[in-house]
Amino acid sequence: MLGILLATLLGLAACAPQPPPPSFIGVAPPIAGQPVQPGPVGPLRAAILLPLTGPQAPLGQAMLNAGYMALFDESQSGIELAPRDTGGTPAGARAAAQAAIADGARILVGPLTSAEVAAVADPARAAGVPVLAFTNDSQRAGTGVWVLGITPRQQVRRVVAAAAAQGAQQFALGAPDNDFGRALANGLREATADLGLPAPSIALHPTNAEPGMAASGARVSGGRADAVLVGEAGDRARRFAATWMAEAQAAGQTPRLMGTALWINDGPLRSEPALDGAWFPGPDGRARARFEARYRDAFRETPPRVAATAYDAAAIATRALRSGAAPGQVLGAEGFAGADGPVRLLPDGQTLRGLAIYAISPNGDPVVVQQAPAPGAPGS
Repeated sequence: MLGILLATLLGLAACAPQPPPPSFIGVAPPIAGQPVQPGPVGPLRAAILLPLTGPQAPLGQAMLNAGYMALFDESQSGIELAPRDTGGTPAGARAAAQAAIADGARILVGPLTSAEVAAVADPARAAGVPVLAFTNDSQRAGTGVWVLGITPRQQVRRVVAAAAAQGAQQFALGAPDNDFGRALANGLREATADLGLPAPSIALHPTNAEPGMAASGARVSGGRADAVLVGEAGDRARRFAATWMAEAQAAGQTPRLMGTALWINDGPLRSEPALDGAWFPGPDGRARARFEARYRDAFRETPPRVAATAYDAAAIATRALRSGAAPGQVLGAEGFAGADGPVRLLPDGQTLRGLAIYAISPNGDPVVVQQAPAPGAPGS
């Protein structure tokens, strides 16, 4: 039934006017014998802000598909999800938000990037309209603006807590000197302080530095670490890890290597012996598999990873509209079982996610070491 309903909506989309006006509005079908309960001027409306034109249009369409899945899963009747095209730019996102608010949107779902969220936040707050953004930049979180992406801070706290529970005491970080690396550094300092552990060794290197040389440089201050967080991915992570472990083993040390959620689809990491058994945090694989299977059934393709964030945000928005509560209140302490696992919103705009811990296996997919806990539970 979900596939039929979504296919019908997509067919309507092809015939309707295209962005920047909404290409179509998804409306949850009423349940038989249950009348639609409209708002003051009609059905309750959320707007989903996405790049529906330009280079990121395919990604935007996939996220819109996921948003409609959430609408049909969560709503009984009288809820609309209206797409607005951002064009993938901050100016486009601001214009889309203003048009959506003028058209009666009570919640904004999206936009995608940190810069777009910054452009949307002020007009949304001025109108008293909550924002459920897709970015993972925690600096964009604030009153009325929630960050739904899996932030570096969340990732670091989860993997550090898991390693500390296994006896790790001294942590080190080697990462590029960019926004992501600095966010990892701040998260590591915070996580170790909260656990009462010694201050970590932080080594940020230029983004174009040779990874092996960066690892050797980082070991000058972090050579005694028993857990090392690698803020690189792909071939750079392989070379960084290989150098660090070779030098550590020559000194009679065997630190635990750790990474970030960027590693979850990074198959080539399996070929690096130094990374065998390395830990990294990631979304709940069971929830993700269920979401991907249902998405493929409806749209005959595998969704991009960020589509799960769009599903979660649209589902939370639909629940909030249905209940008449603010997004931060509708989930309660138990949170929400989202497409990427359990999630809970905090009053300050931050998001708590239950992340699993995975270990790299040279023989296949990453192995689950710890399942995702409830958001906010010890070790999360």
